[in-house]
Formats: sequence, structure tokens, C-alpha cells
Amino acid sequence: MRADRNSYWMESAPPGDPHPSLDRDLRADVVVVGAGIAGLCTARSLAHAGRDVVVLEAGRIAAGVTGHTTGKLTSLHGLCYERLRGRQGAEAAALYADAQENALREVVRLCGELGVDAEIEHRPAYTYTLDGERAGSIRAEAEAAAAAGLPATTVTDTGLPYPVAAAVRVEDQLQFHPRRFLLALADDLVARGGRVHENTRVTGLHEGADCRLTVEGGLTVHASDVVLATHFPLRCHATLLTRLSLTRELVIAAAVEERHAPYGMYLTPEHGTRSVRTAPLGHGRRLLIVAGEAFEPGGGGVRARYERLEAWARARLPGFAEAPTIHRWAAQDVHTDDGMPCIGHEHPDTEHVYVASGFGGWGLSNGVAAGRLLTAHLTGAPRPAWTELVDPRRRLPARDVPGVARHQATVARHFAAGLRAGRRCTHMGCELGFDEVEQTWECPCHGSRFAHDGRVLQGPATRPLDT
Repeated sequence: MRADRNSYWMESAPPGDPHPSLDRDLRADVVVVGAGIAGLCTARSLAHAGRDVVVLEAGRIAAGVTGHTTGKLTSLHGLCYERLRGRQGAEAAALYADAQENALREVVRLCGELGVDAEIEHRPAYTYTLDGERAGSIRAEAEAAAAAGLPATTVTDTGLPYPVAAAVRVEDQLQFHPRRFLLALADDLVARGGRVHENTRVTGLHEGADCRLTVEGGLTVHASDVVLATHFPLRCHATLLTRLSLTRELVIAAAVEERHAPYGMYLTPEHGTRSVRTAPLGHGRRLLIVAGEAFEPGGGGVRARYERLEAWARARLPGFAEAPTIHRWAAQDVHTDDGMPCIGHEHPDTEHVYVASGFGGWGLSNGVAAGRLLTAHLTGAPRPAWTELVDPRRRLPARDVPGVARHQATVARHFAAGLRAGRRCTHMGCELGFDEVEQTWECPCHGSRFAHDGRVLQGPATRPLDT
């Protein structure tokens, strides 16, 4: 079986019109840093509201986190609703569900409005367990999700080629091609007068009534407001920094005959997480996409993790073992202590800097939701009822304090190890681990990634390693 180490979404989308790197100083009403789904949804919406918007992207549109997802656009986020209801009440769960369902409807609306074929398919989403002793938690999640307003039920028939003990099923969810969608957003943004600069890495931010951003090479962009939509924020105040943690997850995909393709979208937290969906290929075939093996960036053992994931797919999913080519790529997720995203003012004292982060593996729906909320912040439009639920300045629930303390102890350990190591992250000095498959150096503290020669591949680090 031949391995292709590129994201299928990047390979299968049209190349899109290239956008020039920044070559002169600029001024704008709003600068959005990051051209993933949160950044482009925000920028396009602001441009439609009449704001002068500049997007600065370190690489290419959708080539970062959004271009390495599984392309699931769903309101069913694992087992989140029972947990959220227990911690913050039924109203909070209902508000979160409403934010997600609105995001799904917005994607369908935008694809129709822009005339883009983003390969949208309406499919049911499932969270399931193979363990009969865990069936009770599945039933509780289905009940909580239904109470929150989702079309959720408990089932045992999922369409998977193996039996499950119980599953939450939510109807009318979406799967799509994320890069096709983002290229269309970028084109519409430019048509509305917005400016996009690819291959333009922001290296510094000074906040004030006149925000100043510097980029590699020393050029400056001035703005009244700044949105940091860089997954892990380029700049992160201590009140937010302590609440964010990271995982990487592996993705494999192979073409199978349509008769072997499960119909829905599936997730189980068991076996180190297993996620399954398919995508259309035509000619009686579909791309079977499997994700899992979540681990700490720089944690090593990546080759063995891929082998476990592939062995699981070959054993469980007919047709996978016979595929001549397998795509391999990896996704990176930012998590928060309470499981809710951070969308809004970066810290309690800021007036002009906003963030969109902490999506916890559900960045497609939350990225669209972020565009709606950040546009309301920046235009003075009415804010959605779920604004406070995702405010980065929200108070930390007492029950989450021990978890944050454990995470910070881990960060401290990596920092101390970095003091002794020859390779240290240029962001905050943590030790780096090496991914032998992708040939990259990775920071377990805040997720920065570097090429084997020290080039920055993914922030928040802005400076290369000392070669």
C-alpha cells in the first residue's frame, strides 16, 4: 500500500487564485490573522458589513488546521451535552447547541449564495460505544442533546459494519470539503474589497487605539482592531494561556467501493478515539476517512500510532485493506479546561484584540460561529445569546481548577526540560519532541511546530530554531 503524506483536502481542491505576500505597509479597520475557517468567516462577514479588512496568513488559505480536519460539520461533539448540562445547566447546553446548528445552516446558506460546490452531504452523526457498561452514558448524552434542542435519539443500528452497544444519533448533520468552502469565502471577501496576503507571517503585535502588527521582513500593518484566528493565539495573555492545552490526532484515508462505505459520521472515545466518515470520489467509490490516536505534540511514537490506526481500519472496515493508496495527515486541536471555545476579547483589559481558539476538535462549526460573534463585537450588532458561554474572560469553574493545575505542572516540566535540552521552542522555551514521520520538531506546551531545518511551520512561535 502506497502512502501519500498530504491532506486529501489540499490535494483535491482547485489551487485557487494565489494571494500576494505583503510588500508594503498597510492600514485597515480590522486585521484578521489566520485564513482558516474562523478567520475567513470573520473577515468576509466584516467586509459585508462595510469594514476595510486585511487577512494575513503565514502560509496558504486552509493549508493549516482547517485543511487537515476530517471535514465533519456537526453539532454532536462527542459527549459534551450531558457534561455541559451537569456543569452549567440545561440553558447553557441549549445555547451551545443553538450556536452549532446555526453554524450548519450558515454553511449551507453560504454555499448556495456563493454557488460553490463544497461537496456538502446531509448525513446523521453518531457517538457510540462498544462497551455495554458505558451504554448508560450514551443514553444520558442522547437525552441531554435532545433536551438542548437537537434531533437526538439512542440507537444500536448505526450502519457500521460491526455491532455497537449504544449510540447517540443526531439527524441532518453535514460533511463537506473544507478547502473548497474557504477558497470561495476568500474570493468573495476580495470581491467585497477585502485584502488577503498569503505567506505573510505576523511576528509581533502592539495593542492600542492604533494596533500595530509587524511581519517577517519588518513591514507594519496598522488597524483599529485585530482578530487572532491562528488556532493557538499568536499572543496569549496569562489568563488565557493557562486554560489552553493541545493534542495531535492522526488521519488516514483510502478509496473504497461505495458498497463498503458507511453512510453516517461516527465517533467513539474508545481505543484512543476513532472517527469515521466518507467523502465522494465518483465512479462508484468513496474516500473512507479514519482519525484517532490523539496524543501530546512531540510525544513521539507516531509511526506506531499510524500502524495501530491502520490495523484498526483494516480489521473493522471492509475494503480499506485492499486500497492501493492511503492518505496520511495529522490534525492539531486546542482544548480548554471547561470544554467551551474561547471567542471574544483576548483578556479582561483589552479593547481591540479578539481571539478565536479552544475549539477542542470541533473547529468547523465553532469557526463559523466565531465569525458571527466576532462580527457582532466589531460592528456593534446584537450579540448572540451564547456570547458569555464562550467569552475568553469567563471565570474558571472551581471543579476545573485541578485540571488546569495539572496541565500547568506539565508545562513547567517541559519548560524545565527545555532548559537542559539542546532544542528549545522559540515561543516560551519548552523542550521539543521530534515526529519521525513528518520530520518535524513539536512543542508539547503550546503546539508550535518546526521543520527539520528549524523553519516555523505552525505558531504561536514566530522565530525559527537556531540551526
